[in-house]
Formats: sequence, structure tokens, C-alpha cells
Amino acid sequence: MTTDAAGLALLSLLLPAISFLLLGVVAPFRRTGRPAAWLSILFAAGAFGAAVLACRAQGIAGEPTRLIWNWLPSEGRALATIGVLVDADSTIMLVLVTLVALLVQLYSIGYLSDEPATALGRYYTYQSLFAFSMMGLVLSPNFLQLFMCWELVGLCSYLLIGFWYRKPEAARAAVKAFWTTKAGDVGLLIGIVLLWRQAGTFDLTDMRAMVESGALPVAGLSLITFCIYLGAMGKSAQFPLHVWLPDAMEGPTPVSALIHAATMVTAGVYLLHRTSWLFALTPDVLLIVAWIGAFTALLAAVLACVQDDIKRVLAYSTVSQLGYMMAAIGAGLSAAGFFHLLTHGVFKALLFLGAGAVIHGVGSNDLSRMGGLARKMPQTALLFIIGTLSLAGIPLFGGFLSKEEILGAVWAHGLVGPFILLMLVAFLTAFYMFRVVFLAFFAGPVPVSVASSGSPAHVKASAAHDSHAHGHSHEHDPPATMLLPLWTLGLLSLAVGIYFTLIAHALPVGEAEHAIEAPAWLTPSAVGVAVAGILLAWLTYQRRAIDAASLAGMFGPIRSAALAKFWIDDIFTFTFDVVLLGFSRLVGWVDRYVVDGLLNVVSAWTLTAGDRLRMIQTGRAQDYVYGVAVGLLILVLWMRWALA
Repeated sequence: MTTDAAGLALLSLLLPAISFLLLGVVAPFRRTGRPAAWLSILFAAGAFGAAVLACRAQGIAGEPTRLIWNWLPSEGRALATIGVLVDADSTIMLVLVTLVALLVQLYSIGYLSDEPATALGRYYTYQSLFAFSMMGLVLSPNFLQLFMCWELVGLCSYLLIGFWYRKPEAARAAVKAFWTTKAGDVGLLIGIVLLWRQAGTFDLTDMRAMVESGALPVAGLSLITFCIYLGAMGKSAQFPLHVWLPDAMEGPTPVSALIHAATMVTAGVYLLHRTSWLFALTPDVLLIVAWIGAFTALLAAVLACVQDDIKRVLAYSTVSQLGYMMAAIGAGLSAAGFFHLLTHGVFKALLFLGAGAVIHGVGSNDLSRMGGLARKMPQTALLFIIGTLSLAGIPLFGGFLSKEEILGAVWAHGLVGPFILLMLVAFLTAFYMFRVVFLAFFAGPVPVSVASSGSPAHVKASAAHDSHAHGHSHEHDPPATMLLPLWTLGLLSLAVGIYFTLIAHALPVGEAEHAIEAPAWLTPSAVGVAVAGILLAWLTYQRRAIDAASLAGMFGPIRSAALAKFWIDDIFTFTFDVVLLGFSRLVGWVDRYVVDGLLNVVSAWTLTAGDRLRMIQTGRAQDYVYGVAVGLLILVLWMRWALA
């Protein structure tokens, strides 16, 4: 049965690759526009179907199985292999990735309806390659294949974020995302090489067996796991490498849903979950992971509170929730982080696609230009609220149990500091998300100073933030191609929340024996702080019983720092402009005036010597005879002297 699961998983992986080859190599396919889109959607649907069948065949308790082929032979054995590793975690993740990819591609038909045929074909080519890359990462049986797919995911994110490459903001955001994640990827590569040197293999299954048998040397392992964590830090936008993700909102909204929900940004969390048995040997590194995760969650939540752009609120929310997942991994219960990854992938995709429907209807990303949309876009409003309640961790909705598991794991492992930070984040999450709900769907349009006191320049920029916002307004629910993915994700979020709230009492995947029984006060406390956040948002932005400007003034220094993004982006800009470019100028000067100068001196000497030697070439035969005679005479005298 598990062999069937491996074959189905391989089929699911290959279908997006075939779609990419058809669209990327066969130009007529790519240039057809909508037919190219439907071709990609057809293959994505096939991949999703195969993934579901693979998940059913594998089951939760099924033994892991592999389909591998030898690659890079070395001394009679394979230095590395390629193939698929199928177990409960990889098949569940495969279902999530293929589902979100399919729904995003279907949604894009309506959202990008104004795009030229060639641009639409290019978009779906990138989408197919991205799906293949992420699925290859999920199913990788070894670190080498994982790293190759890891880099492909980074390349595809660059292409998709910069899809509207004629926009300077989109081009800069794509480059920023590429280089920031690459900074972490260097650490991952170093960690993989050091781990291979220590273990003698890239294979994940063999390496885990070595860990469980105690055959893997632990000396220097902390450095290795920290390097691997650096790669996860970049992809999963952990402080201080979180700066790329909010700017990535310059891409089309469906791209934001794809990259920031269940795929690229969760790759780091997934990597640490897959190698949790390795990180368990380095508790010092896990402690770093927990603290950075909790701090990232709080930092991003504070930044989300001052955003006027609906997509940027969701972007910082993603950073915050990734911090939640990392904190669970740092607490030693990676299954809780993985569980939240799965639930978050569903409701965050719902929120991004819901935001896209709002932008499609209003013609702007700016919250101050919205208001009262619940009457005009009732289905979008309902579905967005379902996603918001899931994100806030309210019972019967998608994120309730997964967030409680994380809080319980952090508390049970004695991480009081991270626990307090995460509880504060739970309050802020409910506050800033329902601020979006009330400003966009219920309250009338308000001045920017009341919304969040953002600068007018920021509002003007955000109005044209998404290239699909053409400045016109058709405030009604989106077409069926956009509504169907929204309803699918909304009902799934609700179904998952109801099931795990009322029926399930343990983690559904992996490490069930390590499940933590939360203290009795945890659930009412977590729900209570979320309800308090909702109440504060309602009083401030719906009832207007609390003046928003006065509330912001109470946190004047913090709010000012948050509007400046705590100057973290400025530090990166300074480092790039002054340090890196300054060093580059120094290297350029040394190359130009020292290295090239020495070569110029040497070459000038040879030219001068050549000019002098060229003077003996007279072209007269008798001069050459004299030269031969003199040379022969010198040779005879030298031989006579040598023999004497």
C-alpha cells in the first residue's frame, strides 16, 4: 500500500513539471493566455488528486517508504540519490501545497483577467514551476535534493514577486526577497556540507537512524544545526531576515496567497520539523529558535497594528504566525508547529484571496478608502471573517487548537518569557485583524489619522500598490472563478476548526507520544485575550467609543518606531549602501589601480624591451650572418672554458 503511495506522490510531483515544460518550452502554449491557464489548472488538479490518493494510501500510521534512484556515484556507492520520501507528514503537506496551488491558479483566472495573453502564459509557467519546486522540497529524501528544490523555490518567488517587473517597486521587492533569503541559504549550504562531513551521507532516513542509534557524533553539531536554522530563518522570515516578506506584497495578490500561506514561507518551518530529531541533540540551538520565534511574533504583530495597506497587515501577520510555529519547534514539540502550519496554510490563503477580492472591487489596497463593504460584498465579508476568527484562535475555527497546542508546549517546557510574548501576540492578532474587518467591511470610510495615522505619502503609494487596482470601483462580490476558491478555503477552515474543537483531543500528525496536556487555565486565558483584542477593535473602529488617535498617542514612542519599522530596514539599507557598496568600491579601486597598475607597469616594460629588441631586426642577411658567427664564437669559448 505504501509503495502505491510513493508512486502516487511521484505522479503528483511530475504533473506540474510536465505543465511547466509544455508552457515554458513550447512557446505556442505559453502565448495562448487563457488556454495556457486552463492547461496549468488541469495539471494542478491532477496533482491534487494524486496527492489526496497518496495521503489516503499512506495513512497516518503507515511506515515511511521511498522511491529513489542512484545519483552521483562514488567508490561503488551513490554519493546522493534522487526520488521521493513518503510518510504521513510529507503526504499531508503535499495535499496542502497542491490544494492551495490549485485554488490560487483558479482564482488567478478572474483576478488577472485584464492581463495580456503572453503575460498570463508567463504567469502560469512560473506557477507550475513553483508548484513542482515546493512539492520536490516536501518529498525530498535527502539534503542535496532538498537544497536544489529549496533554491528553485527561491528563484520562482523572485519571478512571481517581480511579475509586474515594469513597476520599480515590484522589481526592487523581488531582488530584496531574493538576496535576503540567499543570506540564510548560505548558512543552510554550510550546514549541509558540515553535516555530510560528520555523517557521511545526505540521506535523511540513514541520518535519522544514525541519530537514534547514537552513531552520529555530537561534537560540533550545534554549529551545524544553527547553520541549518539560518536557512530556515531566511525562508520563514524570522528576525532579522523578515524584512523581505512585507515588500513581497508588490506581487499579484494570488502570488501573495501562494507564497505567504502554505508554500515558500513555511519551507523553513517544514525543514526544522523534518529534522527535529537532529535538533533534539542541540537544546541550546532550540532555545535560540524559541526566543527568536517568540520575538519575531511580537515584533511583526506590533508592525501589523500600524499598517494602512490590507495586504501588508496580512504579510506581517504571516511573519508573526511563523514566529509562533518556530517557538513550538524551539520548545521541542515540532508537531505543534507543523499542525499550526497546516491550519494556517488554509485560513491565511483564505485571507489573502479575500483581500484580493476586496482590492478587485475597491480598486485600492488602502483601508481608509474602504468601509461598509459587507453590504456590497456579503460573501467576501463572511469568508474574510471566518479567516479572521481562525487566525484569532477562536473556538470552532481553524487556528484554535493549533495555537493552543503551541502555547501549551511553550508553557510545559518552562519557557515563561516566550509564553508571555506569545500571549501578548494573541491579543494583538485579534486586535489588528478585527481592525481590518471593521474598517473594511462595517465602519464607514475614515480619515487616515483615525485608521492608523499613517502618512499621506504612504496612503498615496498604497492606493496604487497592487497593479490590479486600476483606480475604478466595482464593489460587488467577485466572479465565480474567484468565489469558488474562497468558499472552498472558508468551509475547510470551518470544518477543521469544528472537528478539532469538538472531536480531536490530540495532535493529528506525528509525535503523538510527545503531546502536551495543557493546563486547565490555558484555553480560557488564550481565548480571553483574543476576545479582549476583538472587543478593543470593536470599541475603537466600529463603535468609536475609544478615539483611535488618542489610543495611538498612548503608545507614542512605540508607534513612531513601528511606523519606521523599528529602523530595521534602514539598518539593512545602511549596511548595503555604506558597508557592502563601500567595500565594493574599495575592491574596485584596488583592482583598478593596484592589480591593473602592476600589470600595466609590467606590460609597459615588456613593450619597451620589445621595441629595443626589435631594432636588431634589420632585414639584412649579412647582419644575421654576423649574429650567427658571434653566437658560435661565444659558444666555442664557453665550451673551452667549461672543459678547462
